[in-house]
Parts: sequence; structure tokens; C-alpha cells
Amino acid sequence: MTFARNQWYVAAYGREIGRELFARTILGEPLVFYRSEAGEVVALADRCVHRRYPLSESRLEGDTIVCGYHGFTYDKTGSCVFVPGQARVPRTARVPSYPVVEQDSFVWVWIGEHDRADRALIPRAPWLADPGYTTVSGMEPLAARYELLVDNLMDLSHETYLHGGYIGTPEVANTPITTEVDEDNGIIYVSRHMADAACPPFYAKSTGIDGRITRWQDIEYHPPCLYLLHSRVAPVGVLPEADGSDPHGFHVEVVYAITPETEHSTHDFWAVARDFALDDQEVSDFLRDSNRTVVLQDVTALDLLERVIQAEPEGYQELSINIDTGGLAARRILRRMAAGATAPASAGPANGAVPPNAAAPANAAAPASAATPASAAAPPSAAAPANTAAPANASTR
Repeated sequence: MTFARNQWYVAAYGREIGRELFARTILGEPLVFYRSEAGEVVALADRCVHRRYPLSESRLEGDTIVCGYHGFTYDKTGSCVFVPGQARVPRTARVPSYPVVEQDSFVWVWIGEHDRADRALIPRAPWLADPGYTTVSGMEPLAARYELLVDNLMDLSHETYLHGGYIGTPEVANTPITTEVDEDNGIIYVSRHMADAACPPFYAKSTGIDGRITRWQDIEYHPPCLYLLHSRVAPVGVLPEADGSDPHGFHVEVVYAITPETEHSTHDFWAVARDFALDDQEVSDFLRDSNRTVVLQDVTALDLLERVIQAEPEGYQELSINIDTGGLAARRILRRMAAGATAPASAGPANGAVPPNAAAPANAAAPASAATPASAAAPPSAAAPANTAAPANASTR
């Protein structure tokens, strides 16, 4: 699959970029980032126009980059303002600049035509910068195509088998899902509500719950980059109040930013925000270590899959079943984006609004559909029952 261009991608956490030159490749394009003296993030192509020397290996003087090879000097817009040995700077002496927006702790970069860069299209993850939540986060490099990470996150049944002992229990794989696709905004929702489930260590040790739980997993994927998992746990039988408040539930917002580096490598940004034990450093350390372990388990599996796929003959056919409906919808929308279809009209639910069937955070009223049980009938957009194989052409990678 070619990349979806004319889209926003997460390039870094805000904390990663300062007054040192910072290199990162996005969609195969080497970029250099830095903060101006006013604190704004600047993104330029990481190649000097003269002899291709990486600007990230050069030096920052004020708000200009001085190439470490021959001294060509570039301002924040990418225009060359000095060349050695002559007074006149050639009109073509410039490097591409990239629109950048810093939001919700992420640095977003627009890869595509400048005049199409609308910051209103950036989906939100407000919990990451909300004082009502405590967040741990990180990034792991993935030696695999980004589509494999999308597949992985859209089908959480793998938690039972790949992440047992951390976040997986038998109920995750055994509970049916519902899938909804918002075609207008290009958002995919996948919900799994478990009424009576074992409490995995990830939640038992962080919440203090002793015994079985009610566990909701509500996915909200904004292709191509942002994945949100609204997670709610509570003792068995404890549900939100009739008015939508949820004072007895524990809410965790799991956020992934899935940014292609190259056709066969990915930046896997992850964050876990919680609305409980806000000042408990032991809980923060435990969740950081546990989630990073889970992410690294995924990295190992997906790196292996990448090697398998690269070695297999063309035309290999997968078998898809009901648990794959969200992933298949994501593939379809990503193909449409990569083909150059018009970007969604908006970024979908604004300011972290809870999607259909999602678990509401403690400080937000849940919509009427939020408490839909896991056994509820799948909406019209959902796939066929699990015992019906998806069409062969739907699963071709």
C-alpha cells in the first residue's frame, strides 16, 4: 500500500523537541525539527539543497540552521539566507518546510500540499494534556509496515493469547464485538463489553479491584494516524448511573499514534491516561512498565509478521472472520486515502467527545448508547456472523 498523503501524522512528543536539532523520517521523508527562540516547532526537509548533507547533523544559530558541510544557512521557512563565497543567494536555494501543530502533547506534521493543511482535521486526544488525568507514554520503533499495527490494534482478541499475564484474559477473545463505520468522517468504532471477566494484572494492581470485573473496550480509530481505546473497568455489576455519570468506574484512555517511517517501518507512539490514583507514582511506574512490555510483545510479533509477508509469494489469501470487521474497514479507508480521496470533512467527535457505545470518562456524561451490552446485535455496518467467512477479496493484503 502506498502512503496516505495530505494527512496529519504525529512526528514526536512535544517533550522530544527543543533547541537541539532532531531528526525523524515520516512517510519516507527525512525531516529535521527544532524549537525557535519563541518556542514554536519548526519542521524542514533534512537535506541541504547544495550537496544533500543532513541538516540534523549541522548546527542551530538563533532561528537558522547552518549546514555542517558548506555553511548554507536556512531560516524557519526553509529559505536559504546565506551561501559561502558569493553575495547573491540563488532563488532556488531553499528546502521544503512542513506545517506543524502542537496539540494534546503531540507534534503533528502535515505531509502533503501546504494549502490543504487544515488543523481542524487533527483528531483530538485531550486526556494527554488534561490535569484531571495522569499519563504515561513512550514510543517504540517497529520494523514492520504500519498496516500491521493497525490490524493489531483493531482486533483486541489477540490480548488473550499474546498478552496473557498483563492485559489479556479469556473473556476478551470470547466476547463478540460490534463494529460501526462513520463513512462521512472516516472513523471506525469497535466495541467489546464484558459483563463478567477476570481482572488482568494491568488493572488489578493499578485500581486495587479484588475479584472479577465489568470491562468495556471501545475503540475509536481516526485513520490514518490516531487510535483511541476508551477502557472502563469496575467490579462486576457496577455500571454508570442513570444520569450518565460514572463515579464508581475506573477509566483508562489508551492512545496510539501510528506513523509510518518507511514502507516497512513504523513509529509506534503510545500513551496511557487514567482518571484515578492521579498522584500515585507507583501506579504510574507500574502502568508505564506494563504497557511498554505489552507494546514490545506486539513489536516482536509484528516484526516477525513483516518478515513472513516479505518472503511469501504474491496473491496469498488470508481468512477473515467477525473479529476482523474493524480491521477490514480500516484497510478499506486507508486504501481510499492512499488513492487520494478527499480527506474527511471534520476530525469527528470534537474535544474527545465519547463515540457511540463508548465508556464515558468519569467527568463526562455517557450517551444513551454507552451502556450497550456486549451481546447486543451488531449494527448494519458490522460484518457477518463469526461462522461466516469474509469474502476472499476482502482480506487480500
